[in-house]
Amino acid sequence: MSGDDLTPSEGAILLVLMAEAREVSNTELKKRYGVDIRKPYRDKLNRLGYVDSRREGNTFLHQLADKGWIRVQENLNFQSSVGRTLGGALAALQVNLRDRVMGRSDYQSFGEMFALTDVRAAAPRADGREVLRTRIRQAYGALAAEPGAWVSLTRLRPFFADVDPADLDEALRDLEREPDVDIVPESNQKQLTPDDVAAALRLGGQDKHLLAMGVG
Repeated sequence: MSGDDLTPSEGAILLVLMAEAREVSNTELKKRYGVDIRKPYRDKLNRLGYVDSRREGNTFLHQLADKGWIRVQENLNFQSSVGRTLGGALAALQVNLRDRVMGRSDYQSFGEMFALTDVRAAAPRADGREVLRTRIRQAYGALAAEPGAWVSLTRLRPFFADVDPADLDEALRDLEREPDVDIVPESNQKQLTPDDVAAALRLGGQDKHLLAMGVG
């Protein structure tokens, strides 16, 4: 995603939201880390689709968006004439998390590594298809704000970089037959990104983009 012209400060904001891996208020970010996502930062990161923000009372709540999770795995520029050593430290952290830590673990993405709950399936005791369905439920549980919340397949698929896409599609189709699972198209097709189109599941003659589990 080169060409987005992110500043070192904006890249650092993405890393902070990656580490939090949840919706967090600007007030809490300032208190815990001294990070203030001011309006110019917020507007730009929202426009690029890297951060989702919403107002609540006198503050804003922020979380890394689907495109943001993809962006933090690409090189970010932290070089600045002010705080050069700090910028180097952030760059070293990002590169080595991606190139060394993930390489020595079972994690396939930063989204999986920083999820608030473990999205990796336990040692398989059933057939491979059942294990994959279990992994999908665990990944959904890590991504969804609550049972029944919609999670885009764009955000889900990076958790399964080790799985053949055809096998993942088949597991999703199997799950869709279960009573607590819905997979639906995005109602506003104009807001679909190329990543959303690529991540869609062909089901029932339609391209579907959103997953919900634990529905009534």
